[in-house]
Amino acid sequence: MIIYSPFEYAYLWLPLLGFLIGFLSSATGGGGGFFFLPVLTLFFGIPAQVAVATSLAATLPVCLAGSVGHYRRGNIDLKVGLIFALTGVAGAMSGAGITSVLNSRQLKNSFGIYSIVIATHMLLSNWKKRKREANGIEINELKGFKKITKGSFYGFVAGVITATFGTSGSAPVFAGLFEMQLSVKLVLGTSILIVFVNTFSALGAHFLVGEIDLTLVLFLTSGTIIGALLGTKFLSGISLDKAESGIRKWYALGMIVFGLLMLL
Repeated sequence: MIIYSPFEYAYLWLPLLGFLIGFLSSATGGGGGFFFLPVLTLFFGIPAQVAVATSLAATLPVCLAGSVGHYRRGNIDLKVGLIFALTGVAGAMSGAGITSVLNSRQLKNSFGIYSIVIATHMLLSNWKKRKREANGIEINELKGFKKITKGSFYGFVAGVITATFGTSGSAPVFAGLFEMQLSVKLVLGTSILIVFVNTFSALGAHFLVGEIDLTLVLFLTSGTIIGALLGTKFLSGISLDKAESGIRKWYALGMIVFGLLMLL
């Protein structure tokens, strides 16, 4: 269901926040939803259930713009993206049902716990990868059944997370893609395509069971689309291979900070 909240002067900050979120999310392979939810609930006092559905609607154009930009630059592995996306759709349908049975406090606490758990997993995986590289242990790209199994599992989890919390679900997608040993730019580009499919599916489910605040969506997306397009352009001009470890670490630390804020 679509609703229109009355205009508030505080909403004038949303295009700027949307631009920053769109830029960072497109450059780092996310859709922005991870940031939309805490921003809307913590700084604008939007009820969590409304923020979840609104976040999905605001994330969709970011993902679309980011996907097109990354595809044009050859940063998307379509085969891997398809594996994640197919199970992600099923996960998104499940997650929408979970949101409808949780109250606002439970939803915020669950998001905080999820953020800390998945961020800890990313930090441990990053540490293990660096340790293997330091010891000269070669890491091969996953293939065949293992690749399909890993992609299906992480894709389903990402779909559930996307629909439950209205986030991009990029954290489990990142975890799965990095375990497949794809290059950094392929991880970032493929991730945002997967997030787009999951977000589209989750938004469809929430349209039936939740409330989408179109006023907030319009203010946010007026900045996010421009930010997303500039983010992919910025990414194409820099080398990320040596920065992979740092990207994963700082992304995970940011998740922990937001997770703790949601629990307070």
